[in-house]
Amino acid sequence: MVSMPRKTSPRSARSGFAVGSALALAGCGMLPALTQSPAPVAGERLAAPSRAAPAAVSEKAQDVVMFALGLVETGYRFGGKNPEAGLDCSGMVSYVFDKAAGLKLPGSAADIARRGKPVDAARLKPGDLVFFNTRNKSYSHVGIYIGDDRFVHAPNSAGKVRAESLKNGWFAARFEEARTYLN
Repeated sequence: MVSMPRKTSPRSARSGFAVGSALALAGCGMLPALTQSPAPVAGERLAAPSRAAPAAVSEKAQDVVMFALGLVETGYRFGGKNPEAGLDCSGMVSYVFDKAAGLKLPGSAADIARRGKPVDAARLKPGDLVFFNTRNKSYSHVGIYIGDDRFVHAPNSAGKVRAESLKNGWFAARFEEARTYLN
């Protein structure tokens, strides 16, 4: 008897990807930490951080990262605040922090930036927020740092929620600042 491959729904495939990615990143509750290096100057590319011994990441931060990864491939919608309708960058961040950490972060990317605690870019930890100047306007874009110089964000109407590298030339040139709500 020949068995036919089981069809996988896009949602369950995303869930499997998210769980696998989160487990790979989490590695027994430990994620790579970054050592101190000079903060980037506005418009300057981020230098490759040197790695230190792994540091413990809070359970809330792990939840934020796993929840953000679970939204990869969710559609974009300007002003979107939930995955069913689509998400924009600040809507995605607000949704993740509400569901995964119980924190309300309403408003635009700039509003979210104003209320967070600054973090040196060389000391980014999973769950921190990264802000970009993408429209010649300070803090016009936000994403969630997931470790290994990568972040999850809702890019624009031409894309879906996805993970990107902070070293990507386009994002590196527009990186403004990192902030946290989890420390």
